[in-house]
Amino acid sequence: MIQSDPVIEWLLDSDPSIRWQVMRDLLDAPEREWMTERAKVETDGWGARLLSCQDEDGQWAGGAFLPAGFDPHEWKERGQPWTATTFSLSQLREFGLDPACCCARRTVKLIGASARWEEGGQPYWEGEVEECINGRTVADGACFGVDVSPIVDRLAGERLDDGGWNCERINGSVRSSFASTINVLEGLLEYERSTGGTHRSREARRTGEEFLLVRNLFRRLGTGEPADERFLHLLHPNRWRYDILRALDYFRASAILTGADPDPRLGEAIDHLLPRRLQDGRWPLDDSPAGRVWFEVDDGQGKPSRWVTLRAMRVLRWWDAQPQAVSTPATHLCEPASNSGTGMPVFRP
Repeated sequence: MIQSDPVIEWLLDSDPSIRWQVMRDLLDAPEREWMTERAKVETDGWGARLLSCQDEDGQWAGGAFLPAGFDPHEWKERGQPWTATTFSLSQLREFGLDPACCCARRTVKLIGASARWEEGGQPYWEGEVEECINGRTVADGACFGVDVSPIVDRLAGERLDDGGWNCERINGSVRSSFASTINVLEGLLEYERSTGGTHRSREARRTGEEFLLVRNLFRRLGTGEPADERFLHLLHPNRWRYDILRALDYFRASAILTGADPDPRLGEAIDHLLPRRLQDGRWPLDDSPAGRVWFEVDDGQGKPSRWVTLRAMRVLRWWDAQPQAVSTPATHLCEPASNSGTGMPVFRP
């Protein structure tokens, strides 16, 4: 049985932020049990550690998107820094900080009062100017109980003709980016989960999903070639970046919310994920975005990753449970250009 799987035991021998998701998504534990474990995110492990790095005004590192006193040379020499408010808050959402806890409610209130975006100076919960940043802001706000409907409405109106989004739209791009699109889709999904969404937001999510699906999650529409070979690498934390596992996990969550069957066009990405599993049943971390972090949550590139393994196992468990599944049978759970998807927010001095 799956409870005796050594990989499951390895995942459970970890941080509360991983354990509660294993209990919910892989073990079908009763809600009261995984919610009890989830509550520990606030007080133990990575969640508590990240909360301890928070400024008195609710921000992290003194800035919304960039740390206070940021030197642009750091981005060139060491990579984009990930310690400011937007990435810290998104990481707490990934950890599963309970939105109902006093700490979460206090945090979003303080951020609303104190944080201003470096681009434009607008209040944090009014959103930034780039689509991928606003997608994450919507996801965080919706998760933690903030009314982000004005940002959602903006995003719905910023779709390109191909159905997705691109942060370079304001610079003239007319083709969507894989990375910008997945960031927005995750935000719209969280908004729909929290509020039910609107007709406009649900339609925007549908066209964004179709942008990815018609490309089998990683191919160029015109040539059929991979839009970026890095899309087939397994990343964590993704931050703004795209990979097929992030997309597959999104479609899993979307299907659970709506009750939809898996789209067969996910099958090719599934088939790329399967052979990446190591002989011991775990999945490796291929890459992490370079740059300043508060602390590491994986053991390093090339080594087995609990985060990647958790996401891969729950995706495959969901996929194999459906009658339309076309991947290898479920035994693998128990046996050992502008459209390149860069979507990277450009530093604006």
